Amino acid sequence: TSGSFYSVSDFYGMFETEHLSVAAPITVGYVVKGYVIIHHDMAHIMSSVNQLLNINYLMLIVLFLLSLIILIFFTEMVYVPLRKITKATEEYAGGNLHYQLQIESEDEIGYLAASISYMAGEFARSEDNQKRIVANVSHDFRSPLTSIKGYLEAMQDGTIPPEMYDKYINIVINETDRLIKLTNNLLTLNNLNTQGMILEKSVFDINSVIRQTVSTFEGSCREKKLAIELTRTGETLPVCADMGRIQQVLYNLLDNAIKFSHRSSFIKIETTEKHNKLFISIKDSGIGIPKDSINLVWDRFYKTDISRGKDKKGTGLGLSITREIIRAHGENINVISTEGVGTEFIFSLPLAEDDAEEEEEI
Repeated sequence: TSGSFYSVSDFYGMFETEHLSVAAPITVGYVVKGYVIIHHDMAHIMSSVNQLLNINYLMLIVLFLLSLIILIFFTEMVYVPLRKITKATEEYAGGNLHYQLQIESEDEIGYLAASISYMAGEFARSEDNQKRIVANVSHDFRSPLTSIKGYLEAMQDGTIPPEMYDKYINIVINETDRLIKLTNNLLTLNNLNTQGMILEKSVFDINSVIRQTVSTFEGSCREKKLAIELTRTGETLPVCADMGRIQQVLYNLLDNAIKFSHRSSFIKIETTEKHNKLFISIKDSGIGIPKDSINLVWDRFYKTDISRGKDKKGTGLGLSITREIIRAHGENINVISTEGVGTEFIFSLPLAEDDAEEEEEI
């Protein structure tokens, strides 16, 4: 339109090969005075075009390969693990809590899989514990109920003569007391889990509480010929805690120590002050706890195979309640045991502050 033009030819026989010729007019005052013509060999132009096309093709191939590698990487590192996680969650939702999620990478997906596996393991452990608790509760309720029913039926049909009623009524009362104790312990643990423990703290002399608790076991100790050795730090030792709950702790631990001690052996109770804390140790020289059972003694209804023969009347809840009481005080309780040698329970309590002690005395 402006007078410019181009052509691909030998330009009227001027060249032996085809050339791209581009002409532009030279104008002066709208009058064409001549033309500027530029020629370029088409072979050179096509060679440059082919080079550019080859570069583009190569870049496309590289991009395709990179996309393929990224897709494979995404599939192996993200999609496949996510499918495994989805499958695992479906299994867990269906109740198969023992399904194994096989992902061992050390990235975010691996951490997610490990967390899900841990969660499933905890759920499985909780489910197993629930089944064991139900079985143990059923057994612990069935045994005394069977005894009560048997004795009452025997009294009803005349198998037990009237002159022996007192003896068997006492047995029925004892079995009923067992059921009441078991029910109360279950309610206590349930309340601890749902509402937490409400403590009524006060300042009191722990040595006095220990002496009172020991005195309640005089008959049991006399029967088994057990000696209780008390090593105290000072005559009075004020602590700030819930006295009723701590008495319950001492009672449970002493009851265990007496129950599993050999005849004619000893039980040692020791109080030690350290870093504004009071440490109370109750150590027996009894049957001990197997190494693989040490961490399980706090579980509800747990009884070692060794203890089953000696703990026929126990509910398996005492140590669970004991630990919850100590934890409610913000303190710790530990157990050290050697099978065949004995067991030692150690727990801590906060010592009463001076001004709290003075206030209590007033």
